This record gives sequence, C-alpha cells and structure tokens, in this order.
Amino acid sequence: MILEMKVPSPGESITEVEIAAWLVKDGDYVEKDQPIAEVDSDKATLELPAEESGIITLKAEEGDTVKVGSVVCLIDLEGKKPVGDKQSSVSIEKTVTSSAVEKPIAPIAAAKTYASGTASPAAKKILTEKGMAASDVIGTGKDGRITKDDAVNAVPSMGTPAGSSRSSERTKLSMLRRKVAERLVAVKNETAMLTTFNEVDMKPVFDLRNDFKDAFKEKHNVGLGFMSFFTLAVVRALKLFPDVNSMLDGDYKILHDFVDISIAVSGPKGLMVPVIRNAENLSFRGVENEVKRLALRARDGQITVDEMTGGTFTITNGGVFGSMLSTPIINPPQSGILGMHNIVERPVAVKGEVVIRPIMYVALSYDHRVIDGRESVGFLVAVKEALENPIEILMDNNPKKALEL
Repeated sequence: MILEMKVPSPGESITEVEIAAWLVKDGDYVEKDQPIAEVDSDKATLELPAEESGIITLKAEEGDTVKVGSVVCLIDLEGKKPVGDKQSSVSIEKTVTSSAVEKPIAPIAAAKTYASGTASPAAKKILTEKGMAASDVIGTGKDGRITKDDAVNAVPSMGTPAGSSRSSERTKLSMLRRKVAERLVAVKNETAMLTTFNEVDMKPVFDLRNDFKDAFKEKHNVGLGFMSFFTLAVVRALKLFPDVNSMLDGDYKILHDFVDISIAVSGPKGLMVPVIRNAENLSFRGVENEVKRLALRARDGQITVDEMTGGTFTITNGGVFGSMLSTPIINPPQSGILGMHNIVERPVAVKGEVVIRPIMYVALSYDHRVIDGRESVGFLVAVKEALENPIEILMDNNPKKALEL
C-alpha cells in the first residue's frame, strides 16, 4: 500500500510552503513520526514528520514552492526496514548561550553513517546563509557529521588569508525571510513612523537583581533577567497611555483591554517574534518562565504560527548584540515597538554631582497616525520611571512578595 503524504496547513491564511530541506533521501526507510523535511511558510519554519513507517519516495525538490494539500512524497507501507539498519531515535542534550538556560532533551533521528565533515541538509542551509563551508566546521555528530547545532554555533572566520578563494554564491531567500522583507518595506511606506528616545539609569534594577537573583533562581528554576522588568514596566505604561496599545483597521482604531507582548528572538532561521499572552496578568516569575519557554521553542525551530500571531506591542533587545542605539521598525499591524540597547557605564549628573551609572538608551518607534507626541513621550517616560523606581512602582514596596520569595 502506498501512502500519499500531503502538505498540512501550518496556519490560517497560509496557502503554500517551501521545501527548505529534506532530512532523508529518496529510497530511505523512515519511521513513523520521524522528521523527514523542514518546510518554510511566510511565518515560520516547521518540521514535517512521517505519517507512517516505510520506504519513502520524494516528489518535490529542495527549494520548491508547493501548495498546501499537495503531495510531496510517497511512503510504501510494505517496504521493509533493511537488515542491520541502525536507524533509530536517540536523545541528546542541547545547550544555548543565552541567559544560562538549558534546552530540554529532544529526540533526533540518526539515519545513516556520514563521512567526516558531511553536513546534514539543515546544517548545510544554515552554513550557506552564514557564508561558511562544511570544511570550516568540526562536526560533533556520528562519524564527524555536522549537525544543525554545529552550524548554528559556528562562527565565521574574520578575514581572508592571502591567496584564498573569493567566490560568491547566489541563494534564494527563505519564504519567511522574503515575507519579513516585504513587511518591513510596507511599514516604511505605509505608516507615519517616528522614533523618540530616552535613557534609563539601570542601577536600581542591577541592585535588585544582585540582591535576589540567586534566591529567585533557586526557587523558580529560571533566571531573573531584564525582560521581566521591561515587560512589567511596559504593561504599566500601556495602561497609562492606551493609544500605544492600539492599531489601525482602515478608518477605525482598535483599542485593546489586554496586553500581548511580542518579543523579538533571534533563531536559526532568523528573527522570530513569539507572543507573551495577557502579560498584564503575569508576575516577574510568570514573565521569565514565558520568555524562557518561547526562546527555547524559537531556537529549537518548534515555534508555531499561532505563537507568533496577535501581539499588541513589541519589545526588541538589540543590546544583546552590542547595539548602543537604533530605530526599531514597527511590527504591523501594531502601532508601537520598544527598543532596548546595551548597558554602558556613563558619567551622569545626580543631585549636582557627576557619578558613574549603568545607562541604557531606549527607543520607541510609533505610528504617528494613531499615537501623538504626548502619548509617545509620556509612554517612554513612564517606562523610565518604572525602571528607575522598580521597588516602589513595580513591586509595591515589597520585593520579596513581588518575586514570590
């Protein structure tokens, strides 16, 4: 019996996807639920699992754009697993170099024996996007195979030695990257975008984290990062200036009585923007748990379209990459986005004296069609006030209770 595997719908309004990479070869024996392909939509990259076990016949090439519901491969259910085939599911532990969080153990398929230096399809695609060759990377997989994690963690060499090749390669942007580019151009062309700036003295937040981060980590098994402070400061500011939490729909303005915060996360496939739902109901612990969960899913390529849809306001942190100042671009159809930047010790005047303080520049980009100057400046000042007085404004003068210690 032959099973036709069709492209499932990744989400509402998505009608086609692109075959980003086949994880198996034509004629391979596949196990039920084994990932066999990575597919790109205009919103996310998803894995396609085998529906049944058997011998697979591929009906589409890498890079092909296929309609949702169309057949991309056949599985011969009567095909027998080759004798001595060591293909099996194994587990490995992954780590991420972010806020000292560990990725959960995840199953992967070890399909065959690979020669040293051979890259998996997913790893090859990532290395191509980085402009790196497989020979530049030491594989940690079986027989030296270069895994997806090896490619993600690989750092391009700085500079080109004398006499080295200077070739160029033309590669097609992924469907997700093309959609991001289209949306960013549309924002610049279709909104009246302005950016206002301010600076925040982060010493009070630093002091709080130094005092409570160990106890917070021990009790809640998650770090006390900056994102919870910024998220709760934004929630408060949006309540004071609700127009910043609105969006345009033709001739109408939609005001939300809830706060869904989109957080920009850098993943293997580029920028992802998962959403923290109903942030107005979350505590410091709740925000940090959601940030950790969504960041891990984004970096593991497991984030879904639903998890990246429907935010009302966005926070992006370019500071993790060393950015001092930027003008973030609005995430449509939202009307505002807050940019965080790196924290640098700077001389500032405090009560008539020059002191050194950890200063962060913050930027609010907003759609002037919906948000006036008073609201934009007031919103950013409210964020600044909360971060410079977190015990009083965000913790009701009781840090231990606010941190659930």
